[in-house]
Amino acid sequence: MALPPLSILDLATVESDGSIRDAFAHSVSVAQSAERSGYQRVWYAEHHNMPSIASSATAVLIAHVAARTETIRLGSGGVMLPNHSPLVIAEQFGTLAELSPGRIDLGLGRAPGTDGATFRALRRSHAAAENFPNDVIELQRFLSDEIPRSQVNAYPGRGTEVPLWILGSSMFGASLAAQLGLPYSFASHFAPQLLHSAIEHYRSHYVPSERNPEPYVMAGVNVVAAESDAAAEAIHSRAEVSRVRSFLSRGRDVPLSEDEAASLIDTPAGREIRGMMQHTAVGARERVHRELESFAASAGADELITVHIAPTRAEQLASVRITAPVV
Repeated sequence: MALPPLSILDLATVESDGSIRDAFAHSVSVAQSAERSGYQRVWYAEHHNMPSIASSATAVLIAHVAARTETIRLGSGGVMLPNHSPLVIAEQFGTLAELSPGRIDLGLGRAPGTDGATFRALRRSHAAAENFPNDVIELQRFLSDEIPRSQVNAYPGRGTEVPLWILGSSMFGASLAAQLGLPYSFASHFAPQLLHSAIEHYRSHYVPSERNPEPYVMAGVNVVAAESDAAAEAIHSRAEVSRVRSFLSRGRDVPLSEDEAASLIDTPAGREIRGMMQHTAVGARERVHRELESFAASAGADELITVHIAPTRAEQLASVRITAPVV
């Protein structure tokens, strides 16, 4: 199998000694690099109450990056729809579609993307997640112009036909995407367990739609690319420690030091966290491309969305450049 189209998931991460403004500037640099080097799209994920992630106002960040790029597709990976009314999301992404025609994607997730207390602060109830399928259909209608005008329409939004994607890491999202005839993105970059069964279910139960006559699968994969295999492996080792430190520091007044996190790397908790990174391509360009090709073939993915997990900004940008499908 040849290398499939590659995209990027960017969480606008905030470094421990950096600022949110720095994170936004880095997101622009990543998107501009991706645009120059042949990536398909860059997506941003909605998270709340996480000081290390600055992509909570996803639509605003997309608009900021779109104004500083020209051709690359931009979108949400995803908007957590239970946190919002479908009308508001239709208006936000309708606005984006009018400002950047033909460049906007709307990936939708069912999880709240945060903890219970923050979910309540968003003024939503847990029943909102149960309404997810109906909310997706309602959102789709707001973005269409095929139904008659009613008392409530999305302006901007109506007629923009912003492409919808269903995101997930379980059988629920796979089943819903198949039923609605929508493309499906599986979060295998952090939840690898059900990758193959979810994609197999999606393809075997797919109901063709007018806009999407064939199923289409995107799968998430972590990447650490460097100028040599040895350099990439060293960066990957540091990235594992950084991930363990991030997870195990939650709820602590003082975060774990790098040395403390390294000492926990082989504990049961450390191994579980590292297991979330099971699907990771590591190496120089040729090796990374071989691993990405192999992963896509195994998963049955039409496109891969890469997450560049190197600990520093410079290493992330280098990984984006080295992995690029076009040099």
